Amino acid sequence: MLQHSVLRICHILLLAMCIFASEDFDWTKNKIGSFQYGTFASGFSWGVGSSAYQTEGAWDKDGKGKSIWDVFSHKRGKIHLNDTGDSSCEGYYKIKDDIALMKDMRLNHYLFSISWPRILPSGIKTDYINEKGIEHYDNLINMLLENKMTPIVTLYHWDLPQVLEEKYGGWQNASMINFFNDFANLCFERFGNRVKYWITFNNPWSVAVEGYETGEHAPGLKMRGTGAYNAAHNIIKAHAKVWHTYDAQWRNKQKGMVGISLSADWGEPVDINNQRDIEAAERYVQFYLGWFATPLFHGDYPQIMKDYIGRKSAQQGLSSSRLPTFSPHEKSYVRGTCDFLGISHFTTRYITQKNFPSNRGNSYFTDRDLAELVDPQWPDPGSEWLYSVPWGFRRLLSFVKTQYGDPIIYVTGNGVSEKMMCTELCDDWRMQYLRDYINEMLKAVKDGVNVKGYTAWSLLDKFEWDEGYSERFGLYYVDFDSKNKPRYPKASVQYYKHIISSNGFPNQREIESWKRKALETCTSSNQLLAAARRKSKENKEHADMPKVWPVHDEV
Repeated sequence: MLQHSVLRICHILLLAMCIFASEDFDWTKNKIGSFQYGTFASGFSWGVGSSAYQTEGAWDKDGKGKSIWDVFSHKRGKIHLNDTGDSSCEGYYKIKDDIALMKDMRLNHYLFSISWPRILPSGIKTDYINEKGIEHYDNLINMLLENKMTPIVTLYHWDLPQVLEEKYGGWQNASMINFFNDFANLCFERFGNRVKYWITFNNPWSVAVEGYETGEHAPGLKMRGTGAYNAAHNIIKAHAKVWHTYDAQWRNKQKGMVGISLSADWGEPVDINNQRDIEAAERYVQFYLGWFATPLFHGDYPQIMKDYIGRKSAQQGLSSSRLPTFSPHEKSYVRGTCDFLGISHFTTRYITQKNFPSNRGNSYFTDRDLAELVDPQWPDPGSEWLYSVPWGFRRLLSFVKTQYGDPIIYVTGNGVSEKMMCTELCDDWRMQYLRDYINEMLKAVKDGVNVKGYTAWSLLDKFEWDEGYSERFGLYYVDFDSKNKPRYPKASVQYYKHIISSNGFPNQREIESWKRKALETCTSSNQLLAAARRKSKENKEHADMPKVWPVHDEV
């Protein structure tokens, strides 16, 4: 009885600390300062990232089952130019080559995902385990370790086995929780003796909203106002179950950590002196990041989400909120299930209040009652949604520190795309983006934010979901027109190498030399690529020439 009372007092104190921490963020102070010279702590981890469906190719080889993205991308009109990830970068066959690229960059870690249907073709462990899939990831992990790089492994980067979508309705169905736990447990069993950093889900916001609300992503369902909330609810519980499985069965033996990677744009009030704009900006961040982070750190959805969705549901004549609820047991079960928090961040929006009447229909977007704006002066070199706003990164990291009790943070994705018809390996805009965003991260670290590592997104140009191959995030250019998918370094490879070797930004003179040296190397890479393309064109023209056979006169 005494033990129970002590535990209850500790629980109350923990909740009080959480409430206090969530009030610390100051929306009225945006410190947009000058560039800061300095370095990160010894042991800071530098890496690059990728995901299975975007890079592996080999979509139907060696026993792999279909994923929802295999099926979705094969439907005409779903992807830009009807592209697919069928072959992509052929990463499945080029492990050795790609690790050589990473070794040359002197990376500390490589973040990649395991394809669920490559290991469990039906998604169900008791049906069949594909040992060739296991062997592929065994080889990748072993080769990384041999080259002194730490594997950081994502269990789910959007490629749900198609069988589970067809038979059960995918993440709309709570049965996914146990199926995913079985898959994760198999990965812990087979790879956990070497993998010490596990990420359950990458960017569950996109899985929920773009997969089940807007239908832009696989499986392409438009269940407005309910689909995203139901999918997210099951994803949060699936994450928690996997964390508990690792904690109970594997942690003592393997000494690893389990976290989640949440993607979040920053939302800045249009007017930091306007209380309605501040409240709208906070709603934006809570509906984006807090939707997933708050249950995992505090045990329930953000109060603002519960209030807004509950009120709009009632106005629409519904007997209960469209946002699912956690039972008391579930609240305690999901709370505290993050050994580290992965943050994936690319851009920022200005936010202002905008009312959407409840009779406008159900929608995640209208539930928030806000409008997103951009500054036309913000650089936008690539994707239509991605503007370079470095100071937003520092603001986001500071928010995470104050809201969630100063967690261990790994930046699991940060980078910029280009969208152009011609090839350009001298990517000065990407060097500028990396310089500015990493510097804002350095400022956040100096502010006391507990960032332990940074992952540039991404190693290679790759399949960019509904945008196909029209957008390129890679440090390495991939020639998708060539059968062998050769890689060519962009200038940003050399620039990022300098940041890594210096562990930050030592002094002005040295940093200014980095860009000049990087641009010198990309000129030769451009020449190599141009020569390869000329040769490829000549070979194609030769292959397309009509065959001419000698004519023999009849005797």
